[in-house]
Amino acid sequence: MFEQSNLMNTNYLLERSLDVESLRRKVISNNIANVDVPHFKRSEVNFESEVKRAIRQKAEARNSFQGLATESRHIPFNIERDLKSVNPRVNLDYSTSYRNDGNNVDIEKEMVDSAKNLMRYNAFVTSLSHNYRMLKMVSRAV
Repeated sequence: MFEQSNLMNTNYLLERSLDVESLRRKVISNNIANVDVPHFKRSEVNFESEVKRAIRQKAEARNSFQGLATESRHIPFNIERDLKSVNPRVNLDYSTSYRNDGNNVDIEKEMVDSAKNLMRYNAFVTSLSHNYRMLKMVSRAV
């Protein structure tokens, strides 16, 4: 009944976001743990931009020219990217270096990122629990 609804898509994204925030917490903790290691390069998690790209591609695919592939070797037009195929990426930051030993971890930035991460995680948990309460209320009414 609810498989393809916007509520289920929202719940899926919120659940994935919780997983990503857990991964982000591990990456931030790793950065903080290695703050004094020479030549250590900080990592960061990229997920939000990937989700935005998938949503934008989905909207563009609906509004654009639909190509006709009559041969299996044809290059497909506007492949619609499913949100379930979006995965977080952990990227190493090689572009900066704050200290002479090559380490680029800024402890203040990592602590701020950690606080932001906690706030996002709590917001996602609150939203997800609200959505499940709504779903429970709707299923009781049906």
